[in-house]
Amino acid sequence: MSSVYQVITDRILSSLEGGVVPWRKSWASGMPANLVSGREYRGVNRLLLACTDYESNLWLTFNQCRAAGGSIRRGSKGMPVIYWNVRDSEDLDGRMRRDFILRYFVVFNVAQTERLSLPPAVVRKPFDVIARCEAIVANYQGGPRIEHGGSRAYYSPLEDRVQMPPRASFFSAPDYYSTLFHELSHSTGSKSRLNRLGVADVARFDRHESYALEELVAEIASAFLAADASIAPLVLDQSAAYIAGWLKSLHSDPKMVIVASALAQRATELILGREARAEEAMAEAA
Repeated sequence: MSSVYQVITDRILSSLEGGVVPWRKSWASGMPANLVSGREYRGVNRLLLACTDYESNLWLTFNQCRAAGGSIRRGSKGMPVIYWNVRDSEDLDGRMRRDFILRYFVVFNVAQTERLSLPPAVVRKPFDVIARCEAIVANYQGGPRIEHGGSRAYYSPLEDRVQMPPRASFFSAPDYYSTLFHELSHSTGSKSRLNRLGVADVARFDRHESYALEELVAEIASAFLAADASIAPLVLDQSAAYIAGWLKSLHSDPKMVIVASALAQRATELILGREARAEEAMAEAA
């Protein structure tokens, strides 16, 4: 087992053991991004950087900080950020093959730096978050049918249908949309869409041995969608039993959170209608 998987998983486990569920983070300060390139971090990197309490969402490497004329404060501890090192090689039969090797480097929050010239804080313009949530749902091209009624929220792969309780039965609009985003995230795994194990096998949905992974995919994807809409993800279940369940799953499979985050990123991009980025996200699950 690659030590990189263990390094990343240990970070998530530490967060859970501290009573913080990283995929329930709202990212109120903005999506974690690199100060120099401006690119947002994706997949499990988004979760890792959300585990921190810094007000700024901007990060950079030691070398980037030094090149910009700044320095890292003494004693500061960085955060690991993973990437895939792609290597082409030739096998014994002369055929070319492509290997994906997981690696990581360390980044620091700008709050850990000194003498660094920072851009002015971006003032976020207020907007109608409910309208944004509705737009996300409406823009899910070829998505499942959504019906309301009853007391359960679930996705039926056999009927390609999301069943939701009446809106009035939810405590708040963010609770409603967080739940809806969770079920829509499940629907991305159908055979006609991303063909994800644990959903595509209709007869075994909810009973498949990979369902723990599928549930984590939906948890993380719904949090990504909630962040995109600027609503806080559903936080009703932060019980000790809930956290203990994830601790057990992640202890038994150090790869789970990295794979689930990459698959969740792809599910998110599909719902948001960013197919090109969905294909890019797939490489992160290699």
